[in-house]
Amino acid sequence: MPPSATNGKICYVEIPTGDVEASAAFYREVFGWSIRTRGDGATAFDDTTGQVSGAFVTGRPAMSQPGPLVYVMVDDAEAACRAVTDAGGEIVQAIGGDPGEFTARFRDPGGNVFGIYQEPPQT
Repeated sequence: MPPSATNGKICYVEIPTGDVEASAAFYREVFGWSIRTRGDGATAFDDTTGQVSGAFVTGRPAMSQPGPLVYVMVDDAEAACRAVTDAGGEIVQAIGGDPGEFTARFRDPGGNVFGIYQEPPQT
């Protein structure tokens, strides 16, 4: 599905890193993001929906403390947390840290903190 151009939609994310290859491999392995090389040579990514893209950027500090916090939606938060640690990331807030939510926070190999979000079970 081609990306929609809906007004107000978040569409592009830049992820700071000191090691573009390691960060690209991490997000490909953990979340299944597609990694590609743009025409200008930058390493870019597309999420699994094809609706959000971005690039890995150097020369900028990591987002090591949550300000605005980006969450990646997953089918299984526990499996995603295992995948994060297996791929060299670190869980910095375990599932249950946000009462009533299926969330966790992780630090990627570049030092950035992101969240994991799982939809609650339908009752």
